[in-house]
Amino acid sequence: MKVWPVQHAKARFSELLDTCLKEGPQLVTRRGQQAAVLVPVRQWRRLAQAAKPTLQDLLLSDVDRSKLQIPSRVKRRSRAARLIA
Repeated sequence: MKVWPVQHAKARFSELLDTCLKEGPQLVTRRGQQAAVLVPVRQWRRLAQAAKPTLQDLLLSDVDRSKLQIPSRVKRRSRAARLIA
């Protein structure tokens, strides 16, 4: 992984992006401190998917289920009843 100071990353963003796509993640630093990583979108999606627990993982975990953040259900429009003659 190549390290890019933020000034170089800004000035040569196209080169940073091309390097990321060819060689993989690229690290951007600000004042010598690690600030961000540019990763190809395919790798990002894989990492994001791996970070999500499955339903099985949630049910088998020791976590108090009352503290789980469950998304609200979407209200669905019901269809009008059809009369059969």
